[in-house]
Amino acid sequence: MNKTWLVIQREYLTRVRKKSFIIMTVLGPILIAGGIALITWLSLQESTYQKILVIDDMQPIFDNLEDGNSFEFDYSSMEIEEAKKIFPNSEYTSLLWIQSNIDATNKALLYFKSQPSKMVLRSIEKKVEFVVENMKLKKFGIEREDYNKVRTDFTIIPYKYSDEGKEEKVLTEKAYVGFFFGILIYLFIFLYGVQVMRGVIEEKTNRIVEVVVTSIKPFQLMMGKIIGIALVGLTQFLIWVVLMVVFVTAAQSLIMSKKMDKVAAQAAVVENITQSNPGFPGSAIDMESAVNPKMDITSEDHLINRINWPLMIGMFLFYFLGGYLLYSALFAAIGAAVDNDTDTQQFMMPVTIPLLIAYFLSFMMVDNPESPAAFWGSIIPLTSPITMMIRIAMGIENSQIWELILSMVLLVGGFVFTTWLAAKIYRVGILMYGKKVNYKELWKWLKYGD
Repeated sequence: MNKTWLVIQREYLTRVRKKSFIIMTVLGPILIAGGIALITWLSLQESTYQKILVIDDMQPIFDNLEDGNSFEFDYSSMEIEEAKKIFPNSEYTSLLWIQSNIDATNKALLYFKSQPSKMVLRSIEKKVEFVVENMKLKKFGIEREDYNKVRTDFTIIPYKYSDEGKEEKVLTEKAYVGFFFGILIYLFIFLYGVQVMRGVIEEKTNRIVEVVVTSIKPFQLMMGKIIGIALVGLTQFLIWVVLMVVFVTAAQSLIMSKKMDKVAAQAAVVENITQSNPGFPGSAIDMESAVNPKMDITSEDHLINRINWPLMIGMFLFYFLGGYLLYSALFAAIGAAVDNDTDTQQFMMPVTIPLLIAYFLSFMMVDNPESPAAFWGSIIPLTSPITMMIRIAMGIENSQIWELILSMVLLVGGFVFTTWLAAKIYRVGILMYGKKVNYKELWKWLKYGD
């Protein structure tokens, strides 16, 4: 055990002292937050201003379409074929063709040089839709005011009825929190698992391992490398958590300060009104209702406050360590079986396929977290480190606790099994040089271990 501990210390200290580790540990949360903010901001920006030529077969019915912030309409009486000829070399970025049967088809065609964003397309649709509605209302003799009174935007708000009889509003956004944690596990497993594999290949190629195994058993060496690198990843994550808590706390303080200033200002306005109008029912005004609880990070209804963070962080650490230990044992076995990175390709595919399945399964689980695929994905050890995080984020009922316990037990069992399997390959392959290894050869090594 002392020898394994020495290997753990070496692997850990060697990596945490690297400048790259220190820089990425400090900058990691900033880069992640900045990248998300940048992607969000860019997705909301319209790359080009759309100048749209409108060809209206029902002219002049659609000659008064309202311009938007990112586009404007220009009208022409030419035929569509003529418009298509001049369009490529014209100043227009898009060509909107409104056909004479639009009231029956509810469709128009848009040709473009530079594709508009979905937001702009939806805005254009709304402009045209309003005119089409007016056409139909006039046709059936219905006033717009009457139509607005009966028009209904119907919404079903789902509430989950828990085992304890409590009602909780379902927030699909909670699944995205689990998806985020699952992706973190996916990245950490690949990042640090590959480090284990490459470390083994490097020692094997440099023949360092021949000296090392004279004083330590191959299994102890393998476990030392796996645990040492796991502690590196755990250290980096815990530092990220501390930094993120600092950032969130600062943001909450700033938002709370602005919120209180806003409420105080509103209260002052109400007070002035009630003083000048004694009969004014100022007391009936709820200042808190002026703030949207879904947007207010200090509200109990906000997404951040609806997540069981102690459970999420605790389960993340368990599934991160369990998933890493399971896969890193396989990566160590691959490193021991080959002499260079090129030869790893044939063995990497069977290891990475379950991770990819879990990754794509996560997308489906965001929309349907209680499907049979979600259940089995969260139980099977090769996929549970990623998929179970989504189920935990959405909420685990008391009647489902056994599923979580079963998933955890199977993950531990999976780690023990893969470590036993990898140890058999490792003890033979670590001293094997100059021979191309295939699956048949690996099977022989497994029997050598007996």
